[in-house]
Amino acid sequence: MTAMAPNRTSPDLSYLLDHTSHVLRTRMAAALAEIGLTARMHCVLVHAIEEERTQAQLAEIGDMDKTTMVVTVDALDEAGLAERRPSGTDRRARIIAVTEKGVEVARQSQEIVDRVHAEALGSLAVEDRDALLAALTALATGHLAQPAEGQARRARQRS
Repeated sequence: MTAMAPNRTSPDLSYLLDHTSHVLRTRMAAALAEIGLTARMHCVLVHAIEEERTQAQLAEIGDMDKTTMVVTVDALDEAGLAERRPSGTDRRARIIAVTEKGVEVARQSQEIVDRVHAEALGSLAVEDRDALLAALTALATGHLAQPAEGQARRARQRS
């Protein structure tokens, strides 16, 4: 006899969040690739512009491991968008400084990110958009703010 799977009693929230997140990331990656950036490169640029930050601080903001961060900064440096410089406040630390070219590319990439987000949200009725954003914000800052104890997040960027 074949075992029967139990009937669902509620929607599969894990699937819904994972699937929509995956599709949004792929669309973001494709859109940013048009100007030669990755989502991680965008994240480092926009957060390095905000204030003087070290590579370690930017890695934490972008939820990147050290190796991924080094590769990302190397790519930004090679493209002439950012460079490592001594910190103005801690002579032992090095910061990621965005070049003039990098500032312009960050402006373009932020427009792209905003457009991709607007397209996704634009597919919903206004009241549904507001409800979705409110609900996701409540989850991200409340019940789902922290992973289960001892469970590391896999690297992902915050833009």
